Amino acid sequence: MRQRLDIAEVERSTKIRAKYLRALENEEFDLLPGPTFVKTFLRTYSEVLGVDPHVLVEEYRTNYEPRDELEVQPISATPSSEPGWRPRPPGRGVVIGLAVVGFLALLIVLGLTSEEGGEGEQAAQRTETERKGPRKKPRPKPKPPPPAMVTLKVTPEGPVYVCLDKGPGTDIVFEGTLTEPQSFKGEKLRINLGRTAVDMRLNGKPFPVEPVGNPVGYEFSRTGSKPLETGERPCA
Repeated sequence: MRQRLDIAEVERSTKIRAKYLRALENEEFDLLPGPTFVKTFLRTYSEVLGVDPHVLVEEYRTNYEPRDELEVQPISATPSSEPGWRPRPPGRGVVIGLAVVGFLALLIVLGLTSEEGGEGEQAAQRTETERKGPRKKPRPKPKPPPPAMVTLKVTPEGPVYVCLDKGPGTDIVFEGTLTEPQSFKGEKLRINLGRTAVDMRLNGKPFPVEPVGNPVGYEFSRTGSKPLETGERPCA
């Protein structure tokens, strides 16, 4: 209200639905999809308003973020442990199946007997092959080694929250709202995107980012790339 911003204008600039923005204003966090969305929306909304996002996120974590609870599932008893359990006699289908298996075994024995007459010819062919020696197969071309470093270029289509580090336990390389193209380099890179309105290039080649309405995260290394779950992403 002090900056005379309309809620519809903020919705267009942040790509966050107006009902979620109102829920943030009223601290009705149970109306949002989950804690990860709350923290991501708080960071993006704070950047637009010029407010320090770290203070709001820490306050939310202290006062509102729920703790995980482990549920103990009862172990069901096996049928054999129940009182009065008895094995059922084999049905008609089982008997027919055993008969078919026996017939197939008889056919295999007859086939092996008929093949004994051709063993001399096969032995002569093996001797000729051993005399000539095995054919030399062409050696496969060696694969090029993977790059020593990973280069990632992020080009946002609008203001996008980005958090990036170089692996678990490392310092944060970048955290904030990205409005212009920026490149990052390292042996391993982990990125957390508030939304998918970005163009990413990995080692100079386009990296596909599926357009979804939720925050996404990826890990890039010399051996390849993989998506990250919510708890594995930096700044999550």
